[in-house]
Amino acid sequence: MQYMTVLRSVALFLLAALAEIGGAWLVWQGVREHRGLVFAGAGVVALGAYGFVATLQSDANFGRILAAYGGVFVAGSLAWGMLVDGFRPDRWDLIGAALCLAGVGVIMYAPRGA
Repeated sequence: MQYMTVLRSVALFLLAALAEIGGAWLVWQGVREHRGLVFAGAGVVALGAYGFVATLQSDANFGRILAAYGGVFVAGSLAWGMLVDGFRPDRWDLIGAALCLAGVGVIMYAPRGA
């Protein structure tokens, strides 16, 4: 797999994570933290953007993309919690996230025969 293809894929995964995790956080803020419909509505728009961004991956297999993105979501959610909500992951959270990201690498970037 070409270097630029991998970089593009990683960038799309990061953008998708920002849209989905950010969108879910906005809905959470709107509903659970009583910040209103503007927050919740912005979250719904961001979640829709996530769905669109996922389609931009070069791999044509929906299941593969979504499975790999699941690992990005796990690690990204912990990172979001740390940066935005002051969450302090323990070593098991970090080990689990690392395992998920290793899985992403295998699913997306392992050499495949034709």
